[in-house]
Amino acid sequence: MSQRLTAPAPSIATDAVPRTSEGWGPKLQANAIIVGVHLIVVALWQFVVDFGGIRSFILPSPLAMLRTLTRPEYHWTANSLATAQEVFAGFVLASMLGIGLALLFSWSRFFTLIAFPLFVTFNMVPKVALGPLIIVWLGYGLGPNIMITFAISFFPVLLNTVRGLREVEPDLLDLVRALKGSRWQIFTKIQLPNALPYVFSGMKVAAILAIAGAVVGEFIGSDRGLGYLMVQVQTSLDTPAMFMAVLLLTLIGLFVYLITIGLERLCIAKDARVQ
Repeated sequence: MSQRLTAPAPSIATDAVPRTSEGWGPKLQANAIIVGVHLIVVALWQFVVDFGGIRSFILPSPLAMLRTLTRPEYHWTANSLATAQEVFAGFVLASMLGIGLALLFSWSRFFTLIAFPLFVTFNMVPKVALGPLIIVWLGYGLGPNIMITFAISFFPVLLNTVRGLREVEPDLLDLVRALKGSRWQIFTKIQLPNALPYVFSGMKVAAILAIAGAVVGEFIGSDRGLGYLMVQVQTSLDTPAMFMAVLLLTLIGLFVYLITIGLERLCIAKDARVQ
């Protein structure tokens, strides 16, 4: 006598309840741990400086750093805004041109054969070495620093987008072509959605590099910005102001990075993101 296997009926108490809010508890707990770790590090830093006999010009305390914000000669607001403009403009320009050129490479094999090796060679050039040349060509100001930021953060967006556009199953493309799908439909329905995780992966790398590009430009030649301020206060060993400038640079980079993550969450499902 054979036995019939039947699947257990779903439980109303467990399966019918929406699970959209299950992840909020672990997320809040993880964020609380992250904030707590940072606060502990800052408290230990203050304790070590106060009771460890460390001189302020070697390692200033967090309170000494904060006190520099009250000194008007540093022009924190103006210098921070100048650096933020360079970072945002260079990052946006690198993202737009990187994605645009990657689309051209995906559409034209001939253009890829001619131009892509040139961009690879350009990426091998040390960007710091280009800084003085850009200053000679464009002079001082925001424009040259934006170009240096763009040059440093451009290639990760281009390379990741090209990879994403190529990471499509050939059988899927053959199926769409067999169904008389147009080239535009293949791009918008298959290639672009498949490439978005890689696009944002490259943009997150570019957001980190954009800060380095802006600082390099301000170190080489500038009359404003947080990097310029660090060079000015270096001569007087004003270490608290230098640390404060580094902290503000970190916050600007973190803000750009969080904006990129927010856009990624709006455009891409969680399971499809490149971790």
